[in-house]
Amino acid sequence: MLQLPPLALYVHIPWCVRKCPYCDFNSHEPQGAIPEEDYLRALIADLQTELPNVQGRQLHSIFFGGGTPSLFSPRAIGAILDAAQRLIGFTEDIEITLEANPGTVEQARFAGFRSAGVNRLSIGIQSFDNAQLARLGRIHDRAAAISAVHAARAAGFDNFNLDLMHGLPQQTPQQALADINLAIDLHPAHLSWYQLTIEPNTVFHKRPPTLPEEDILADIQQAGEETLVSAGFGQYEVSAWAQPARQSHHNLNYWQFGDYLGIGAGAHGKITLPAQQRIFRTSKTRAPADYLARTGSWLASSDAVAADELPLEFLLNALRLVEGVPTHLYSARTGLDFTLLAPQWNALVQQGLLTAPERRLATTAQGMRYLNAVLERLAD
Repeated sequence: MLQLPPLALYVHIPWCVRKCPYCDFNSHEPQGAIPEEDYLRALIADLQTELPNVQGRQLHSIFFGGGTPSLFSPRAIGAILDAAQRLIGFTEDIEITLEANPGTVEQARFAGFRSAGVNRLSIGIQSFDNAQLARLGRIHDRAAAISAVHAARAAGFDNFNLDLMHGLPQQTPQQALADINLAIDLHPAHLSWYQLTIEPNTVFHKRPPTLPEEDILADIQQAGEETLVSAGFGQYEVSAWAQPARQSHHNLNYWQFGDYLGIGAGAHGKITLPAQQRIFRTSKTRAPADYLARTGSWLASSDAVAADELPLEFLLNALRLVEGVPTHLYSARTGLDFTLLAPQWNALVQQGLLTAPERRLATTAQGMRYLNAVLERLAD
């Protein structure tokens, strides 16, 4: 029987100072001043249209993503949070994350964001190497990155994530480890450490940089993992590392197949309707100008996930977690009987790629290394 999962909120702020050459997110360089007031009104109206999907739940996490949400004023961020609390309500331990970049203008706003109710920052460092930052099209340098972390801590944030890339153009293992070690020295609660990939519809896709060879990437991965473990970070997802009890609640909700409302230009959502025994994927009007021009409905699509697609939809998320998920969650979040999946699962158990499903659904260490192949087999 399909059950109602926890509920989160994703708020998309689509503007950034400069579009990075590797970025395939819905982000746009503003033509003139950012229309903060108009966008704020649209976001709150958009949220009101989502209220039927709340179904009596409170929000247990909120994530402001982009783009660069920290380009918005603390007052605007606070107004969105006030509306969400008034219209839906918060759990006592709600996690509220805002993405920020290490620009000096934004750092001055950190204390304002904290006062507005944000209790977690995700700071887009990417690298501490000035040459790499230039290749990545970032507008900050090493000094600004370090300063941003100190500013976050001074503003009262003891829970913050640092985004860090590896496998950068012409990067050596020594350079990658230098980035990790400096990040560790800054004592974040959480590190998102992920390999640069070339995505379609990006500048890097049109003009690919020279990336490290596979054996160098493997050396970086192994050395980086060993360094993070020795520093007390635990890997809980493919690219997520955290100090004890500091995992991202919002991201865990995604990977555990929870529900989330999506508001803002191009925002995506996932909604469970137990009364209909259906799960819907939603998306909002993508272009900022079109989003601002809409009134009454910002929904671009709302598609029910077909029953035969649900197993892979669930496992694409759940198996990214190092410890997987409790087995009972499969039926609770999909409404499907796990025994229908058991033949494919058990075949991969015999190959040493998945664990026995009595209590948890998870990959082995080897299965995590070959996760895409595992998922392809489960989809057969």
